[in-house]
Amino acid sequence: MKILQVCSKVPYPSKDGGSIAMNIVTEGLIACGNQVTVLAIRTSKNNIKDEEIDPEYRRRTSYRSVFIDTSVKLLPAFLNLFSSKSYNVIRFYSREFEETLISLLIKENFDIVQLETLWVTPYVEAIRKNSRAKIVFRSHNVEYSIWERLADLTYNPLKKSYLKLLASRLKKYEQCMLNKYDGIACITELDVLVFKKLGCKVPLTHVPFGINLTEYQPDASNTEVPSLFHIGSMDWMPNEEAIKWFLKNIWAKIQCNYPDLNLYLAGRNMPSWLLELNMKNVVVLGEVQDSVAFMNSKQIMVVPLQSGGGMRVKIIEGMALGKMIIATAIAAEGIAYRNNVNIRIADSEDEFEQAINHCVTNKAFSDTIGKNARALVENNYDNREICKRLSEFYQTLN
Repeated sequence: MKILQVCSKVPYPSKDGGSIAMNIVTEGLIACGNQVTVLAIRTSKNNIKDEEIDPEYRRRTSYRSVFIDTSVKLLPAFLNLFSSKSYNVIRFYSREFEETLISLLIKENFDIVQLETLWVTPYVEAIRKNSRAKIVFRSHNVEYSIWERLADLTYNPLKKSYLKLLASRLKKYEQCMLNKYDGIACITELDVLVFKKLGCKVPLTHVPFGINLTEYQPDASNTEVPSLFHIGSMDWMPNEEAIKWFLKNIWAKIQCNYPDLNLYLAGRNMPSWLLELNMKNVVVLGEVQDSVAFMNSKQIMVVPLQSGGGMRVKIIEGMALGKMIIATAIAAEGIAYRNNVNIRIADSEDEFEQAINHCVTNKAFSDTIGKNARALVENNYDNREICKRLSEFYQTLN
């Protein structure tokens, strides 16, 4: 099949969970015998120009991109308060991108147009007018639920009110769009149920995030034991809020028990408050060149998300590397885990403290959980098998 993959960010080189999730499907669909063309939005956060991208990738995917300034601007955000449209969504629309998309659709006969994330769905009407391809929405999250959770965790009344407004408009938009696609591929089974409850009538399938296992080989030869780490893009609000919560409510208690234990924080776009942080044994690294090498060098991954949705790519990567992972139930959503078998779930401050205490003092337990986590990924998240199922789903739509 000929597939046009429309991405809301530059998917390659993959530098965060979203871009990894997009690119791994590109690679998997090509490996399954499909011809994939990639059209991406460049933003100020990942403004990688086409000529800077690996020529072989550009050749295999006929890659092209268009820059859109999606940054939040005070005046447009204020004026949007008097509109009924979702400010989160309209920031990703541009006439230039739409014209590039239309020219591609006119030039080539695609079987499938795969829309990566909600942010590129404003182009559905243009696709319908210019192509007979089936439109599939690949949902990474139920977006409105993320903002609802953020609102619930916010104490500032003005901020809470604004986040609730964003969530309400996103929900209305997501619900309105559900039956305008020809099919929806959800990363989690929970999202499938949510969309059905919202009134979705088009074909739905569950296609989780997968990985190429050969790229994730556990290596404990240089692992700092004990040590804690977190890795994730810090320009995603749930990640930033999670680290704030962990440092404020848990880290001091852990330090009292283990004064020599280090916590390593890695990820793109670290906020200034973290870069300037002066907290004992907290090492703020920012973006690391090799995330696999970084994760292999540390022992215990902490993922204290209090909000968010979809499926956390970094947890699957950590599992593939045999890491002991302590995460909230929200962070582990969408993963077929078993608590205390291949992950440790901790939601409250006390649960997180107890979990860290147990894992730091019981290396055998941590090693067993890590081995079981690797087995879970091998059995459930092999990208080739996942993309084979996605290809089969696409065949049913044509």
